Amino acid sequence: MKGVRDVLAELMPIWRAGETAGLGTVVRTLRSAPRPPGASMLVAPDGSVTGSVSGGCVEGAVYDLATEVARTGIPRLERYGVSDDDAFAVGLTCGGIIDVFVESVSRATFPELDAIADDVGAHRPVAVATVIAHPDPHWVGRRLIVRPDSASPVGGSLGSPRADTAVTDDARGLLAVGRSDILEYGPDGQRRGEGMEVFVSSYAPRPRMLVFGAIDFAAALAQQGSFLGYRVTVCDARPVFATRTRFPTADEVVVDWPHRYLAAQAAAGAVDQSTVICVLTHDPKFDVPVLEVALRLPNVGYVGAMGSRRTHDDRTERLRAAGLTDAELSRLSSPIGLDLGGRTPEETAVSIAADIIARRWGGGGRPLAEIVGRIHHDAQVESKYRASSTIT
Repeated sequence: MKGVRDVLAELMPIWRAGETAGLGTVVRTLRSAPRPPGASMLVAPDGSVTGSVSGGCVEGAVYDLATEVARTGIPRLERYGVSDDDAFAVGLTCGGIIDVFVESVSRATFPELDAIADDVGAHRPVAVATVIAHPDPHWVGRRLIVRPDSASPVGGSLGSPRADTAVTDDARGLLAVGRSDILEYGPDGQRRGEGMEVFVSSYAPRPRMLVFGAIDFAAALAQQGSFLGYRVTVCDARPVFATRTRFPTADEVVVDWPHRYLAAQAAAGAVDQSTVICVLTHDPKFDVPVLEVALRLPNVGYVGAMGSRRTHDDRTERLRAAGLTDAELSRLSSPIGLDLGGRTPEETAVSIAADIIARRWGGGGRPLAEIVGRIHHDAQVESKYRASSTIT
């Protein structure tokens, strides 16, 4: 999940210098809001801005509010939208509505920030729960730091042991699926009540993109993967091709046989349901062994393989001969990518990225102009959240 992670590099020097910044975070969206919950905008002491809460629609208003909150230290929850009665008011031209929580960030107001930055930098999951609304204004802005298991320390407090216990349990459900959202309780953390709203920012580790085959298409895909927020690894058994110089945007370049590397990563618990695997070599001696491993893994977000339809048919027969079932083969996206008509490595990388996005969120890959209904597909993440949440 993005958000403060996007502005952390600019925020930490301010925090370490003992200065105060204003931070606005999207905590709720209604209708066609341009940025998701967790999107953040930072206003530094020198007036410079990093990040965005709306893609430009209400940034000016949030800038002014963040500057004021940094000065007063009093957090604010503001709603921005557009109405038919006042179409020229500060609002979202798309017709959406967003709630933005604006707070001051300094060593005094957020003493745990350094530990959060360490967790994010080390790819350790962590969540920050912040009271954004409460009948008692002294509760607003209080934070609780939540980590995945009970053995890990929990920092901060929302105001009472009862509230801390309830929010810790529920925040772990959100953290398990990497989702940021608002939780509602009674004033003292009662589950069947109202009055207190807590925004949970989940900082799950960046999902992984494993690209097998150190070819020019892989360089373009690594750039796309990095742009989408993936932690990209390029792996190839040929050291002459698998070099840092050829893949400057990848987080890691590995020289190893693809199937051996993937099996070792899976055994180490470094492959999960958010991982995407892209096999680009279209060479049977590399493709078939690594796809045997990939398609038998129980929880992988995406498996795709490059090649012509003739290559696909040959590869499928080889995989069947290796014992893969029809159910396992059905998980393979091959030929990889959506039909965008692209030809260059860069265009092909966009096609592959589009396929990954569509499968992640349940999109159909059709032009939005040809369909009706909601633009965003939330069913998949909703079902994952319900399965892991302890809210009753």
